[in-house]
Amino acid sequence: MEAFDTWLVGGHLIDPAQGLDGAYDLGIRGGRIAAVLPRGTPAMARERIDVAGQLVIPGMIDTHAHVFQHVTGRFGLDADLCGVHSGVTTLIDQGGPSCMTLPAFREYVVKPKRTRVFAYLSAYLVGGMEGHYYPSLYKPDCVDVGATVKAALANPDIVKGFKAHAEIGGFARWGLEVMRMSADIARQAAMPLYIHFGQLWPLPKPGEGLDTPVDADCILADVVPLLKAGDILAHPFTRHPGGFVNRSGQVHPIVREALDRGLKIDVGHGSHFSYKMARIALDAGIVPHTLGADMHGYNTTVPAPAGTPDAHSDQDHMFFGQQRFSLASAMTAMLALGLPLDHVVRMVSSNVVEVFGLPRELGSLAVGNPADVSVLNDERGRWSLRDNEGTQLVGERLLRPAFCLKGGQRFDATASILPVVAAA
Repeated sequence: MEAFDTWLVGGHLIDPAQGLDGAYDLGIRGGRIAAVLPRGTPAMARERIDVAGQLVIPGMIDTHAHVFQHVTGRFGLDADLCGVHSGVTTLIDQGGPSCMTLPAFREYVVKPKRTRVFAYLSAYLVGGMEGHYYPSLYKPDCVDVGATVKAALANPDIVKGFKAHAEIGGFARWGLEVMRMSADIARQAAMPLYIHFGQLWPLPKPGEGLDTPVDADCILADVVPLLKAGDILAHPFTRHPGGFVNRSGQVHPIVREALDRGLKIDVGHGSHFSYKMARIALDAGIVPHTLGADMHGYNTTVPAPAGTPDAHSDQDHMFFGQQRFSLASAMTAMLALGLPLDHVVRMVSSNVVEVFGLPRELGSLAVGNPADVSVLNDERGRWSLRDNEGTQLVGERLLRPAFCLKGGQRFDATASILPVVAAA
């Protein structure tokens, strides 16, 4: 009879990487997966955890986090708040650190936190300061291609790619040059480039931008030819101009061309997520590969860091919209839109490892892998789901994080940012 440190019994285990979807018990020994056995298999363990009625899945990986706390001002949240205390074992910070601030990110985020944290390095020297509130800090003069490539190649354990923005506010100011430089960074480093689509900055005032007006519906067509296979198009369901859905309410034809060229799609959920846009894209057959929560200090109800100056209100930020949400609630939204559970689990596990270049031992409950496990309550009923446009969708399945194991250590899902969803 096998002996384990921890024995999770009675749950419904889903591990798409291994093709497992059913009644299995999970054994953990020495911080690693020791066995996946049919439910009811006799075993001995120092700790037996009954997870009957719950989902047991590979430790969830959030593709879109903002956790450079304090350094990025109001923008950066505590990594463990978004991570292990929200049922998530691994985070990818999107554009918080830059080549200048990466050493601080390693010392103050990666090293001390219980959550595993990677970074997609900002293409801009300023990184994610104050939530990208000041567009003048993101012009071509504020990009150093060589320094950014050098920083990434010197820190391969942390840096797995780069973050840049393709949106009308920047294009109206300085055209395509920042995107060209960002694509060059990613090519030189041979890493993916993660591109934000949908408006981020207000349009420039007369005389501050280019002489020729920019059409938001042309941005995708201008950017995709610059990209390589493996680069990631983010925010396909944004409610802001410049996303996958054009002014005519149709998916931009170049999206299919991008997929044919090997580009990937990530749902950075966030406060700009639109059920209307999601429905249009999904009905057109555009199914994203991965899923991130995109929580930050302007769309999540958390106290401002001590000493943060009140330079501008939350409402001034393009992505203001304070709702409690999490990676699990973003999964609930995907289920309500009709995506099958197996695919939604892939979007936060094995697909992330493949698309974002993470270590192969993550994203699966295979024997020998780190014991990163997320346990979710799987509730049935009718739930009222709303986006920040005010659109309501009724979901019949609600996922709530119960706890996770990170390297075999248990963390209960007690984060203050976890949502309270009302019954429909």
